[in-house]
Parts: sequence; C-alpha cells; structure tokens
Amino acid sequence: MTAIPDEHALASFRDDFGPRFLLTVDTEEEFDWGAPFLRNGHSLGHVGRLRKFQQFCEGAGVVPVYLIDYPVATSSLAAEILREPLASGRAEIGIQLHPWVNPPHQEELNDHNSFAGNLPPELEDAKFGLLKDTIIANFGVQPTIYRAGRYGIGPNTADILRKHSIPIDSSVRARFDYSSTGGRNFRDHPASPYWADGNHSLLELPLTTVFTGALGRYGPTLYPALWRVPRMRGVLARLGLLERVPLTPEGITAAEAIRGIDRALEDGMPLLVLSFHSPSLEPGHTPYVRSEGDLDRLYDWWREVFAHCLRRGVKPTKVSELMAAIDL
Repeated sequence: MTAIPDEHALASFRDDFGPRFLLTVDTEEEFDWGAPFLRNGHSLGHVGRLRKFQQFCEGAGVVPVYLIDYPVATSSLAAEILREPLASGRAEIGIQLHPWVNPPHQEELNDHNSFAGNLPPELEDAKFGLLKDTIIANFGVQPTIYRAGRYGIGPNTADILRKHSIPIDSSVRARFDYSSTGGRNFRDHPASPYWADGNHSLLELPLTTVFTGALGRYGPTLYPALWRVPRMRGVLARLGLLERVPLTPEGITAAEAIRGIDRALEDGMPLLVLSFHSPSLEPGHTPYVRSEGDLDRLYDWWREVFAHCLRRGVKPTKVSELMAAIDL
C-alpha cells in the first residue's frame, strides 16, 4: 500500500458511472492538534452537531461516509444519531484508527507511533479489530472502508484490511509528504483510484488533491522542489501560477476548490474524494472553524461545491454504489 503504483493499477468504472464525488468525514474526538498525544483528555462535544450535518447532506441528496474512530465508536449519542440513517442507506460508515486513543494501549506515545502503520503488526491488528467490532456492535453496520488516522498506513495494513474483509482504503493523501514526522510520503501517488494489490482485492481511493494554475502540469515536480523556499509557494499561488488544492473546506476556499474540481475533470479523474474533520462542525475545536460565522461559511462551502458539481455533471456517490460500478 505504501508503494507507488504503476499506470496499470489504475481502477476503472463502468462508462455510465462517472464522474462522481464521495464525501468522507473523519469522525473523531476533539483534541489539541498542536499538543502532545494523550490517551485521555479529549472531548466529544461536537457529536450532537452530526445530526444537523446529516440532515444537510440528505437535503442535498448526498450520502456522507463517516469514518469513525474509537472515541466516537463508543459514543451512545453518535450511535443514536447515525443508526437510522445508516440502516436506511442515507449514510455509510467506515473505520478510522487513531492509535493513541484506541485500546489496547501497549505502545509508547510519540509521533512515530501516532501512525498506526508504524506499530508492530500484532498491535495494529488488535487495535483495528477492536475498533471494527465496536462499530458493528454499536452502529449495527459492517464497515467496508478504512482511513488511517494521520494517513498512517504501513507495510502490514493491507494484510490487516484483507483479514477483516475491508475492500477499500482511503488513507493515501496524494501530493502530500508526512515522512518528516514518521509518516508516509504520498507525493508521487496518483490522485485517481487504483488497486493497491495485484489481485484486485483492495481498492485505494486517494483523497483528491490537484495542482492548479498555469504551472499546474508541472506541480508534481515543481511544488516539492520549493520546500526550501515555502514563501515562493505562496507567491506562485497568489499569482495564479501554481497552487496545491486538496478538496476540503478546511483551509481551502470554495473558489479554490472549484478550480481544483475543474482541473480534476480536465485530467479525467473518474472520482473526487472530498473530506473534512467532524470537530469542525462546532466552533473552537479546529483551526478552521473558530466562530459561528466560520461554521456558516463551512456550510456555504459545501453548498457552492455541491452546486458546482451539479453544473459540471459530477453526481454524488456512495461506497456501495461505487463498488458495484468497478470494472474488473
């Protein structure tokens, strides 16, 4: 899963399927993103806001995929809010592993071990298995998709997903490099879906990131080369020459996201994977939503992006529909 796939690994879908978009929600506890990792001390105050977001998505005809970690998986309020939409197919559920808050707690707390794929395989598997079983018990649904917290897949993750009958991974954040803190380098990974193994048993759905601007086609080579001069990245973005655009409302404007969507469609991407963190649904928990005004703007972001997708003929999809559309 950590290797860069070749062009023959790219997945294809039925001709009548795409283009589509998938909305994923990293559904997790609230914690200080700048503080050391802690077993405890997190909160779940925003979980009640999932109800409004679910209703918002239903009104837009979008089926969100909630990628749930252990604190949320054990929340009775989260189960109360999501059980019925999950049962009726108006929402879907997946797994997100934050190892520092997920039993069994056997590892030392540090940056390296915050990436689940860096753990010993037995411990990564034990944490994953407990989380999956907890989700099934409390939400009544079998998850079929996984995203590692901090995008932290490792050399044993694929085998663990196959063992637990999870056919889809969405941990690759294309065009990003997390190796400086012990994570994976996804700089050269494709942004389009691909098979993570040779026998088509594990489908990778990378989070969509594209390069826009006049120099966009050179982005994969040029953008990483500017790491020594980060100010130049800002200059190029302001001049409209080169900008890295992940499809998320967190730190990306709707106008930037729309340019990113248009570039992705020009590049022929059959699926756009959109994402954000659930604590952004209540002010004060993430750097992106500090006030009720910020929260209003987050919902406006989704309205603008959904409307643009509609204009461009990009329909919403869900995991079950996507799996049925795979062209093997």
